[in-house]
Amino acid sequence: MGAGMAGRVLTAGFPLAVYNRNPEKTAPFAKAGAFVARTPRDAAARADIIISMLADDNASRAVWLDKDTGALAAAAPGTWLVESSTASVQWIHELAVAAKHRQCELLDAPVTGSKPQAAAGELLFLVGGSAEALAAVRPVLVVMSRDVLHLGPLGSGATLKLVNNFLCGVQAASLAEAMALLNASGLDKEKSIAVLTAGAPGSPLLKILTTRAAANDFTPNFALRLMAKDLTYAREEGARRGIAMNTATPAITDFEKAIAAGYGDKDFSAVIPALQKP
Repeated sequence: MGAGMAGRVLTAGFPLAVYNRNPEKTAPFAKAGAFVARTPRDAAARADIIISMLADDNASRAVWLDKDTGALAAAAPGTWLVESSTASVQWIHELAVAAKHRQCELLDAPVTGSKPQAAAGELLFLVGGSAEALAAVRPVLVVMSRDVLHLGPLGSGATLKLVNNFLCGVQAASLAEAMALLNASGLDKEKSIAVLTAGAPGSPLLKILTTRAAANDFTPNFALRLMAKDLTYAREEGARRGIAMNTATPAITDFEKAIAAGYGDKDFSAVIPALQKP
């Protein structure tokens, strides 16, 4: 995701500094003229806008706040910070407090879409934070996106992204269970899937997941372990707000079973074969 986003920024002519924990992934950007930083701090020291796209709260915390290499310590006062990772709402607010101490302002701006959309500049940014901050960073977000949606105060983007992925994850888990039942029943799989995808259950996501399963193609666009993480964050946010996310727990169980079976780094559609009986 980050590579596709950075590629769009560079192609649009913005001066760009990049950092990745795996230096090999930065090689194409070096060839294209970007500055390749050795640490997040080195990248941040050169930037007016800092954008992160990371796996989870722990990775985000390390990149922003590590005492030796963290980006925030090098951010000049007035720098705009954009957290595009799918993170917990609690972490977003914690990071915002740290940013304020540096006289910087944070936007939470996670995205919908996956690797193909990132590369094509067709992401949808879900933004929480001030209108002033968004106006400052919008020219950069626009080159990576089909739209930039301002949802409200800080944390709004993270909240909607968790709701979005909660719905996707629960649907994927229910499809995996349904496919297991179809297989166990002996029904014709192709005919059964045709009925499901053409009928009321046939959402765009269900069609994508069944197509990938039929092709046995689980090349990751969105890693299964990350969906388990997002479902967990959504459940935690629900609990914080007094909402019982009852369908999240069995979905998390299904994804954890798939991770234990070795599917964690495959696309989250791999929850389907993970739940099939041998």
